[in-house]
Amino acid sequence: MIEENRRVLLGMSGGTDSSVAAMRLLEAGYEVTGITFRFYELNDSTEYLEDARSLAERLGIRHITYDARDVFRKQIIEYFVQEYMEGRTPVPCTLCNNYLKWPLLTKVADEMGVFYIATGHYVQKAKLEDTYYITYAADPDKDQSFFLWGLKQDILRRILLPMGNITKVEARVWAAERGFQKVATKKDSIGVCFCPMDYRSFLKEWLVRNGQLRSENVSHWSENVSCWSEMVRRGRFVDEKGDFIGWHEGYPFYTIGQRRGLGIHLNRPVFVKEIYPEKNEVVLSSLSALEKTEMQLKDWNLVNPQKILGYNDVIVKIRYRKQENHCTVTVTPDNLLHVQLHEPLTAIAAGQAAAFYRDGLLLGGGIIVNAR
Repeated sequence: MIEENRRVLLGMSGGTDSSVAAMRLLEAGYEVTGITFRFYELNDSTEYLEDARSLAERLGIRHITYDARDVFRKQIIEYFVQEYMEGRTPVPCTLCNNYLKWPLLTKVADEMGVFYIATGHYVQKAKLEDTYYITYAADPDKDQSFFLWGLKQDILRRILLPMGNITKVEARVWAAERGFQKVATKKDSIGVCFCPMDYRSFLKEWLVRNGQLRSENVSHWSENVSCWSEMVRRGRFVDEKGDFIGWHEGYPFYTIGQRRGLGIHLNRPVFVKEIYPEKNEVVLSSLSALEKTEMQLKDWNLVNPQKILGYNDVIVKIRYRKQENHCTVTVTPDNLLHVQLHEPLTAIAAGQAAAFYRDGLLLGGGIIVNAR
């Protein structure tokens, strides 16, 4: 085990948050090394690398890069595509944080003899009775605790979170007051890093490159049935009884709870209720038909089971923002987490993540297998 020291390895993306994190760590007296992971380069742009290097040089700290593009493709992008192909809704940012980014930071820090690891995440950390927990950020609009439910004690004990106790507005002011105007005015990143806008465009391009969707006339893919492979092709929208409603453009391009972009016009609002890849069918229903009162989770992690199992005041979130429901959590005989919701919740999709909170502490989470 590495002995605790004042050295910290900071993940630097080139953005405002990790840049300000570097400044705050330096001013707190830490010896900072910045590391930039090459996970995915949208449109082959490496501007983020140059920004991180330039900032590190200006701050007088060491900076290194780590090429993780191959492992990112295998663990995150291929998983992302496969989940949609199997009719589920993936959570790439959650998997990346819990199983790639933070473990890689720890690995490199170990090799360097550095004890602490840090990022620009907007979360805080607390220690209660020798157990470390992630807690909400001071800025509720930027809180990123939802993505970190899988981190275990060996990582949590070494984490520094310099952005957790300030808001994004304060972070920009912090940079501007120290003369880092470019850092202060950088735009926020939106969405998943490798498909920041609509995932469907990314998925279509991926399928073309990998031979699952032929490229001819792909710009008019919804109008030309001949461009589809056997795996992704036009299919049937049906109601809950299985009766035909209309045609869809391929089941992977729809998610549970979706209302907009269905391409059909009825005299009532309808939502995606179920997706059946084997039949290439998408079931549409009213919103009330999507209500569920329980779900089961796999691949779960509980920071401290004694603080969550059986309690009636646990909060569960299945979305990053603006959603939380009370629930009771138990473990099933087949080692799944059973989540009994106290109020019905709509648009629960297999493949999504669920995160649990109680008394302001992030207590764990898992991946949704099913809901009813």
